Amino acid sequence: MKNYHISKHPSFFAVGLSYKKAEAEVRGKFSLDVPKIDAIILDAQKQGVEGLLTISTCNRTELFGFAQQPFQLIKLLCDHTQGSIEEFQEVAYVYKNHDAINHLFKVGTGLDSQILGDFEIISQIKQSFSRSKKHGMSNPFLERLCNSVIQASKRIKNETELSTGATSVAFASVKYILHNISDISSKNILLFGTGKIGRNTCENLIKHTNNKHITLINRTKEKAEAIAGKFQLLVKDYGDLQTEIRKTDILVVATGAQLPTISKSLLHTKKPLLILDLSVPKNVADNVLELDNVTLVHLDQLSQITDENLNKRKEYIPKAYDIIEEVKLDFIKWLESRKFAPVINALKAKLMTMKEEELDFHSKKLQDFNQEQAELVSERIIQKITKQVANHLRKSDADTDDSLALIQEVFQLELNSK
Repeated sequence: MKNYHISKHPSFFAVGLSYKKAEAEVRGKFSLDVPKIDAIILDAQKQGVEGLLTISTCNRTELFGFAQQPFQLIKLLCDHTQGSIEEFQEVAYVYKNHDAINHLFKVGTGLDSQILGDFEIISQIKQSFSRSKKHGMSNPFLERLCNSVIQASKRIKNETELSTGATSVAFASVKYILHNISDISSKNILLFGTGKIGRNTCENLIKHTNNKHITLINRTKEKAEAIAGKFQLLVKDYGDLQTEIRKTDILVVATGAQLPTISKSLLHTKKPLLILDLSVPKNVADNVLELDNVTLVHLDQLSQITDENLNKRKEYIPKAYDIIEEVKLDFIKWLESRKFAPVINALKAKLMTMKEEELDFHSKKLQDFNQEQAELVSERIIQKITKQVANHLRKSDADTDDSLALIQEVFQLELNSK
């Protein structure tokens, strides 16, 4: 990337881990909340990393950015999480330059999702870029790349059926309940945690189960009440959690806690209890399985559920890749134009200097010299010359390096060092 005049660093890297090689427990060690993401951005800034994008979801944690070497990004991640460098290296992947660009396109369009066609990741990319921009850690390359990925995602949604039907962990959890619990409409359901997955699960439960016995509990009661008001559900205080679990048949846990919030000591019920843990890190301790009446299902198990809709969606993978290639081609054209931007800018500056010298000369020589008209005509000529040169450089059959060298030599251009 050093020829594109985007960063002082020569390479753009993506480092991360995902559900493909890392179990939920390991992913949990490297998960990031908003304060941690902000801390990484600020720390990266001090270390000279540029154009940083940080993504953390239930099935992946990734850092994209310009650095001297990928280890800079890996160490940043490990310094701000509970995971070690050794643990990361066992399950990690590192992509460089165009491979890193390709990876972000796959991630952002749902082709690398745990459930194929799950487009919820795109909102994470938007939020992550906003945080980077807020802290002054974006650059034109990263902004253009993120916008291109968002564009590809929209087109795939609109032009294919890759996301036909519900395609999320939230829907998979409801589908599991419907397949494994009889007489679902009469069961007591307790939803603990009202983050994005919790809200989506709640909506899917109401839509597909016709259940009138859903209770919400959240550490911040106001958040639960906001969702409950929309669906006319019951809200209980966080302090009532143990009591409510005694009454429930199905417990859905979707909190953002870094440590388990549900353990064996909290469960005092003799009737069958199904627990769905939709959290990363895991929020339900494994010791609940010591109880004979408890069934525990984690997010990773739910993500393995396949159906006819999923098989149908697979048919649209080639079309999705075609769309990515089209959008990516425009991005690459823009990227290639960055190669000659310094020369074009220097040429324009040189022509402007020539213009000023000539206008100054003629204004002193001619009494009726029309300065305003001469300025207008001269600038239009300069625009046409620079546009013609830029169009030549953009041609695929042009030898860009030779052309740039010739332009610099003919016009004796001095480029900015950056």
